[in-house]
Amino acid sequence: MSVNRVVYINESGSGLEELEVEGTSFAPEGSISKGGKTLDNPAATSDTISQLTEVAAICNGSTLSYDSTHRTFNNVGEPTEGALRVLVEKIGTTDASYNSQRSGMTPNSKLHHISKRYEEKAPIISIFEFSRDRKSMSVLVGGNSSKRLLVKGAPESILARCTHCLVGSNGKREKLSSRLASILQDEVTEYGNRGLRVMALASIDNVDSQLAGKAKTTPEYERLEQGMTLLGLVGMLDPPRPEVAESIRLCREAGIRVVVITGDNQNTAETICRQIGVFGKDEDLSGKSFTGRQFDDLSDSDKLDAAKTASLFSRTEPTHKSKLVDLLQSAGEVVAMTGDGVNDAPALKKSDIGVAMGTGTDVAKLAADMVLADDNFATIESAVEEGRSIYNNTQQFIRYLISSNIGEVVSIFLTAALGMPEALIPVQLLWVNLVTDGLPATALSFNPPDHDVMKRPPRKRDEPLISGWLFFRYMVIGTYVGLATVGGYAWWFMFYEHGPQISFWQLTHFHSCTTLFPSIGCTMFGDSQARTASTISLSILVVIEMLNAMNALSSSESLLTLPLWKNMILVYAITLSMVLHFGLLYTPFLQGIFGIVPLGLDEWKIVMGWSVPIIGIDEVLKWVERNYFMVKANVRGESKKVK
Repeated sequence: MSVNRVVYINESGSGLEELEVEGTSFAPEGSISKGGKTLDNPAATSDTISQLTEVAAICNGSTLSYDSTHRTFNNVGEPTEGALRVLVEKIGTTDASYNSQRSGMTPNSKLHHISKRYEEKAPIISIFEFSRDRKSMSVLVGGNSSKRLLVKGAPESILARCTHCLVGSNGKREKLSSRLASILQDEVTEYGNRGLRVMALASIDNVDSQLAGKAKTTPEYERLEQGMTLLGLVGMLDPPRPEVAESIRLCREAGIRVVVITGDNQNTAETICRQIGVFGKDEDLSGKSFTGRQFDDLSDSDKLDAAKTASLFSRTEPTHKSKLVDLLQSAGEVVAMTGDGVNDAPALKKSDIGVAMGTGTDVAKLAADMVLADDNFATIESAVEEGRSIYNNTQQFIRYLISSNIGEVVSIFLTAALGMPEALIPVQLLWVNLVTDGLPATALSFNPPDHDVMKRPPRKRDEPLISGWLFFRYMVIGTYVGLATVGGYAWWFMFYEHGPQISFWQLTHFHSCTTLFPSIGCTMFGDSQARTASTISLSILVVIEMLNAMNALSSSESLLTLPLWKNMILVYAITLSMVLHFGLLYTPFLQGIFGIVPLGLDEWKIVMGWSVPIIGIDEVLKWVERNYFMVKANVRGESKKVK
């Protein structure tokens, strides 16, 4: 933020003089010009500018700092006061020789060189803090004999309490006519339309010492700040960060309605909102933009309607924030509120998600649920995307483990129900659950966000983590895992050319092999041949679960649009799991422990033939979800189900 324009009444008292201020940062360097001509020592040649600069210097609680590492100037305190502090250093004092000393100073030495001189000449006696009711703050300065009040605040508030003004460069004090007040108000409106934040500066000579000494409350401060002399206006440029407009667009696509609540002038706020995309360039703002006073004048039902439809509330007070939170929550909305001041704490505490600024007060930070370290709105949008991604990854983690475990349960149930030999022995199931499953499941937490994650509306408060559709998907995938595991086992006994090639009836009646089919015998169910079938079944379970982990990259996106290499951690996990499985199969001393044998190329073809279809099945389920169960948000922040 920086002061871009300085305005005071011209010599004739019929119009305004405008000064252009160079610079857009907190660096206390830059020229002052009028009509394109640079002014040297403007405070030394104009009493009006000198008095205006004095108010900016003393009625100010900010300090500048210099970062020698990055060679940048920073502000500590309110940005508006920081901009005024920089203006003071650019304008200078009434002493031209004192001003010239800055040229030879180090960056740290020149930070408050000019401000210091003003502060020495007019020591502060009392500070009357800013309040939103009177929209101003002031300081009492001077000695025992004569005291002056220096005031800064919102133009509409200051102008309403000014009776006189300074005219021309010599600072002639004249009565503030209604015509001049109207000209000044038009200038404020014009600056607001250009996106400038405007502040008025005023003073009072020979302050009533008795009243100043007793003033302790906001009404008393306001009584003290009456009959002021207007010195001038300053227009501050606070351009929105380039990334804010894109973040607001993404929030809108995600079904999040962005509402701006600010203390700025309505014209300024509306201009900024058009710049950042809250409003369209030529959008009619009827019913979409309210000042705090306009909002207070509405009936209760109209206030609720305004809370539901409006996107801007300007010249507001902290109570308005709290009221808007109540109204939005009563309408069933989930509200995230940002704030930085002590007075914002109630609204931050009351909202569903309180977001405090990193540069905000400790009270605001304690009341909030999260602190925005970089004070950047775009970070909120990034946090929403990350939060949705974490939620989706949690679902995929659960989906992977549940569907895999359902498959193991189905395989055990089928072999028992059909009367078949055990396809998998307990130690093999332990190996799958504790070793090969664990790595891919952990890697799923590193899944990238879906491409459309910010095009879906927010979830409902009471939405379960596992919906009926997701549970159906778990059952379909789990059932196939169990069928494939048992099917590969049975296929080896019944159809494999190097297997016994017995019938299904014989396989399911193996307990009576000595009496029902003595010519074949029972040895095939207990020798190395049976171990081959069990190894095929185990390998199918391992491979199919690795492919199931690949499917779990996304709940709805195809592997063709979100390929496996988007999560290289998962690639490494699957690779390591398969290496461990190969080590198990082809390490002789482990074969006896796990009851397995090495598989040849033909057996691996069987394994892959039973395993790969899981990808096609899940792709079909993803297609169904995308086309019949996926809910997306439109650009107005409402949700709609894709048909």
